[in-house]
Amino acid sequence: MPTLTVFTPAYNRAHTLQRTYDSLCRQTSKDFCWLIIDDGSTDNTRQVVDGWIKEGLIPIRYIYQQNQGMHGAHNTAYQNIDTLLNVCIDSDDYMPDDAVESILNCWQGQHDDHIAGIIGLDITIEGNLIGTPFPNDMKTTTVYGFYESGGEGDKKMVYRTDVITRYPEYPIFKGEKYVGLAYKTMLIDQDYKMLTLNHPLVIVDYQPEGSSYNMYKQYWNNPRGFAFFRKAEMKVANKLMRKLQICTHYVSSSIISKNWHFIRESPQKWLTFFCIPSGVALYFLIWYKVKINAKMKID
Repeated sequence: MPTLTVFTPAYNRAHTLQRTYDSLCRQTSKDFCWLIIDDGSTDNTRQVVDGWIKEGLIPIRYIYQQNQGMHGAHNTAYQNIDTLLNVCIDSDDYMPDDAVESILNCWQGQHDDHIAGIIGLDITIEGNLIGTPFPNDMKTTTVYGFYESGGEGDKKMVYRTDVITRYPEYPIFKGEKYVGLAYKTMLIDQDYKMLTLNHPLVIVDYQPEGSSYNMYKQYWNNPRGFAFFRKAEMKVANKLMRKLQICTHYVSSSIISKNWHFIRESPQKWLTFFCIPSGVALYFLIWYKVKINAKMKID
């Protein structure tokens, strides 16, 4: 059995998966398998993947499911991973040639039960670091601890499978397709630390149709998922300003979903009450942005 599972949720991304596949074929270490979760694609993803499986260059597992959103695909991945470590590489991203080798070298000899995995770097297709590296004296950290200490930019997490599957799955809300993937990270951060690795593990190419470009639409279409995430985040945030931002978003999501019991359900009731004005303002901003974007598409 390989040590690492690289898993990729995919929805109508047959046109970008080739690059991910090619990068995995170039890996200097072959001690991994590739798990593709096809989240209800209507393009030719299945046929493309079948062709790669027949090539036999790397071990590939393919699972098709009805569309549930990224978090639903992660649930399915964690239900099926049986290797020691796992890492998610999105369908529009790919790995540097030595990424798997770097992960395994970093993990070699690691026997500390209080370590949940590895946190490494993201770079752009031009080779530029996204955000900041880890300080030389920061050998271990929690994910949120890194950001609260001034760290910036997306980072790539590699988790022990026995750790990440110990925590609750992402909830599925009927009619919605988004729950923040950082939900599990927040929970794990309460109990474990991560090894830091100042080495790029993923090359990121943000797609125009990806969620990073449509957050206002995401807020509007997935309010219960966002409210769930904000409630979980309220319990772990340490800084007052961050708590106020979280409560503001929670109020706006509750208004969108027409949940008028949001104060009673909030883990931070007084802060939530205080943030009602800013939450109402954010609600109208989201409504306006969604309306304007929809009008621009029609025009």
